[in-house]
Amino acid sequence: MKLWLTTPLVVAVAIAATLSLTSQPTEGQAPRTFRAPRAPDGKPNLNGIWQAMNTANWDLQDHAARQGPVFSLGAAFSVPGGLGVVEGNEIPYKPEALEKKRQNAQNWLTSDPEIKCYSPGVPRATYMPYPFQIVQTPSHILLAYEFASATRTVYMNSKSEAPFETWMGHSLGRWEGETLVVDVNSFNDATWFDRAGNHHSEELTVTERYTATSPDALLYEATITDPKVFTRPWKISMPLYRRLERNVQLLEYKCVEFVEELMYGHLRKKSN
Repeated sequence: MKLWLTTPLVVAVAIAATLSLTSQPTEGQAPRTFRAPRAPDGKPNLNGIWQAMNTANWDLQDHAARQGPVFSLGAAFSVPGGLGVVEGNEIPYKPEALEKKRQNAQNWLTSDPEIKCYSPGVPRATYMPYPFQIVQTPSHILLAYEFASATRTVYMNSKSEAPFETWMGHSLGRWEGETLVVDVNSFNDATWFDRAGNHHSEELTVTERYTATSPDALLYEATITDPKVFTRPWKISMPLYRRLERNVQLLEYKCVEFVEELMYGHLRKKSN
């Protein structure tokens, strides 16, 4: 008769294998999804301060590290390499729009609206290297961004129309199960998607999706449609992380005063 030795290691491996098999969804069974804590109205509670942790603000697509535009700053303002957030890593520009993108990239240091402290637009406000806050009520959701103190209001279950085009657009929201869906339109054509010069026209529409994947993470997806600039809609996606510092708060970053000399210095009256 054979005697099988049972050691703690063997037992642990057997338990792990069993748990792995039982945790896999069987055929026809949907995988488990995270159910977010609920707000008083029963909807997923997305309140909090969130931040992207990627290099999308430098370039939405895959990019290598490279020398920055201000040589005297050395590595302090060089461009970090990063993995893209664009589905398929392709932005489907029309030929003339692609040429404008290339020109924007060449003139980034003087042309990027971020340099001038303009409101960043959507979706760029989400993945700039600053936190933003979601304040949620049943009828309205406020998104407040640290950069330039930009804000926008999401009107829930509304069909209201924007009175005019703006930097941050007009946001209409609804819930689809665990996901907050926001349709944004009525943009002007003055914002960029990143520092690489990716741009849009006033025909831009953005469909955003915010889905909690854990207590401290959201999946952010944005579908970009602009028939004047792109040959088809395209999509970006990324995780957003909850800021967990004990004293975390959204601070003011009113950068207008930092760009006054850059933008208006040439208008100063010259002394005799």
